[in-house]
Amino acid sequence: MRAHLARVDAVIVQAVIAGALSFSHLHDLADAAGQGGWKAWAYPVSVDLLLVAAWRRMREQQRAGHPARGPRLWFLIALAASLGANVATAGLLDLDHVPASLRVVVAGWPAVAFFGGTLLAHTPRAPVAPTETEKPPTSAAVEEPHRDALPALLNEPDATPEPAAEPITAPAPTPAPIAPAVSLPPALVDRVRALAEEHHATTGRPADPDDVRARLGLPPSMTPSVAAHF
Repeated sequence: MRAHLARVDAVIVQAVIAGALSFSHLHDLADAAGQGGWKAWAYPVSVDLLLVAAWRRMREQQRAGHPARGPRLWFLIALAASLGANVATAGLLDLDHVPASLRVVVAGWPAVAFFGGTLLAHTPRAPVAPTETEKPPTSAAVEEPHRDALPALLNEPDATPEPAAEPITAPAPTPAPIAPAVSLPPALVDRVRALAEEHHATTGRPADPDDVRARLGLPPSMTPSVAAHF
């Protein structure tokens, strides 16, 4: 972190020194070309502002992937004015006897700078291409809240319910054929009735034909015949 701050500080100090020297050279040249007083101080400001504005607009155009011929031209003009002033004040030019051509250039600079600054300010800005994190929402994302607002029934596929499978039932067992009642002799019929009445008188419930048949010592097939005579 300290190394990074040290590099930044060095860059800032270097930029301040270079700017101050360039500012002083532009002031001296403008003063020598007949632009004294506050006008000599306005020339460095005009050149540096045009240089910075052209550089920023050129970078914007390049980041957007558009040609930056106009901003680049004005950047080169401002750079030539600044560099020319620095070279002219290095002893190659007699500042006490400035050529007439240089006086014309210095006097015409405000109009050139105003024209360039106006073009840079009114040039339409190129739209910057969105990054991965700034992509515009798709139509599906825009329509998502409206789709969620619909009833849940509309979000589900329209499927007709399948009929429920009928349970498979086993066939009912066929009842055993009932043996036809066999007629009993009158004496046995009287005995069956007597036993049934005795059971009813004792327990208060109707007699069971199976019990009566068992008491009489008859086979199981005779149960229907016994029951027929209760």
